[in-house]
Amino acid sequence: MRTFVTLLTDFGTADGYVAEMKGVLLAAAPDAVAIDASHEIPPHDVEAARLALARYWRRYPAGSVHVVVVDPGVGSSRAALAIESDGRFLVGPDNGVLSPALLSPGARAVALRVAPNASPTFHGRDVFAPAAARLALGDGIDLLGDPSLDPLVRRTPEAHRRADGAVEGEVITIDRFGNCVTNLMTRRGGVVDVGTVRCAIVRAYDDGAPGAPIALVGSSGLVEIAVRGGSAAQRLGLRRGSRVALRAEH
Repeated sequence: MRTFVTLLTDFGTADGYVAEMKGVLLAAAPDAVAIDASHEIPPHDVEAARLALARYWRRYPAGSVHVVVVDPGVGSSRAALAIESDGRFLVGPDNGVLSPALLSPGARAVALRVAPNASPTFHGRDVFAPAAARLALGDGIDLLGDPSLDPLVRRTPEAHRRADGAVEGEVITIDRFGNCVTNLMTRRGGVVDVGTVRCAIVRAYDDGAPGAPIALVGSSGLVEIAVRGGSAAQRLGLRRGSRVALRAEH
């Protein structure tokens, strides 16, 4: 049976780094199906990679392998990990980028063994791609390394309830349309305060008036701030980390 191996990096496609990784992967596991999730993560942006991974890693069949190489600490003392979680495998640096899988019940991780001849500047090629190939060939994570030291790095920005009853959160990412995804969740509607602007929660982007800020629950299950036909980030001056608050509708 062919195994899907996804690749998520901040390498871009101009320099051949992705092709090197694929060459190592497919030379060792020629029946693997290599899928480019994205190579356009902003350079060194671990948080953007974490959020991208969260969208898709469970959408692939059990047994799939997800390789994430957004690794500003490459060559340092940070661990290199292989994780088994929810029937899938993930490979990447211990810098929080693999948090979506680490947070699943029953997740297990091992610290990959880094060969002495591995380049200290390209673990994607020399550590993560070979590990992904072995997983694609059927090896378990216990054959790849030693039980990982705890605690592993986890990135989990959480909303909190304020004394006035509102739930305060933040913008955690901005997509290419200028929609601002927050760490707020709701199933009951309400309004979202963004500075002095109050955005009613609607069902779909088209439910807002052109140019007017709205809030809605996006496909990720998280509350987004959007502007119909425009960029909420530009319209409201939002960036990652901007504070927002969810209030029940009265």
